[in-house]
Amino acid sequence: MKKSIAILSLFLIVASVNVVQAQTLEKILDKHFKAVGQQKLVSAQTYFMKAKINQMGMEFPMEMRMERPNKFRVETEMQGQKMIQAYDGEIGWTIVPWISPDPQELAGDQLKQAIDQADFEGELYNYEEKGYSADFIGKVNVDGKEAYKIKLTSKDGSVKNYYIDAGTNLIIKVKAKVKAMGKEVEVEQIMSDYKDFDGIKMATKMESVTGMGTMSIIIEEFKVDQKFDDAIFKRPIK
Repeated sequence: MKKSIAILSLFLIVASVNVVQAQTLEKILDKHFKAVGQQKLVSAQTYFMKAKINQMGMEFPMEMRMERPNKFRVETEMQGQKMIQAYDGEIGWTIVPWISPDPQELAGDQLKQAIDQADFEGELYNYEEKGYSADFIGKVNVDGKEAYKIKLTSKDGSVKNYYIDAGTNLIIKVKAKVKAMGKEVEVEQIMSDYKDFDGIKMATKMESVTGMGTMSIIIEEFKVDQKFDDAIFKRPIK
C-alpha cells in the first residue's frame, strides 16, 4: 500500500510539473506573438521581402515572395546570374544557372527544407497543428541576455532550440542541425536589429554561423498583401 501511495504521489508531482511547464510555455509564446504582431501576419495573404546576403566578402541581392497557404519563391542574383528556388504547394524546384539553365525538381532533404521554408507564420505558431512538440527548457544566458529556451521537435525527431529574449519577447537565436550536401551541419542563427514594418516586427539582421563559415542576411524591405501572379511559383516547362 505504501509503495502504491509513493508511486501515485510521484505521478502527481510529475503531472503538476508538466502542467506548470505547459502553462509557462504558452505564456511565453503568447507574449512573443504579441511582441511581433503575429495576428497581423496571420491575416496577411502574401508577403514580399527584399534583402541582401553577405558571404565570403561578397554581397548578393535577394527577393522572397510567399503566398498562402504554402507557396514561396526566392531569387538570388550572383555574378549577373539568377538562382531560383520555389515551391508551389506540391512541387519544389530550383534553377542554378551555372550548373544548368533548366529547372530541377527538389527531392529528399532539399524538398523538406523547401516545405519548411514555405511556413508563412513560423514554426512556433500553432506548432501542435503542424505536427511539432514544444518544451520550455528554462531560462539561460545568451550573450549577456536572459532568454527563454524552447525546444521544438518535429515528427521526424529533428530538434530546433529557440531562444526568446526575456525582456523584449523577441527571438534572438535559433540552434539546429540541418542536412547540407549529404552531411549533418550544426547551424546557429543570430537575429537582431528588429524593426516595425506596419505593425509586424521583424529581425532585419540574421547571421547564420556553421562550421563552413558565416552568412548574414540584411532585410531592406518587407511588405504584406502584395499581389503575385501564381505562375511565378510553378516550375517552368521546357
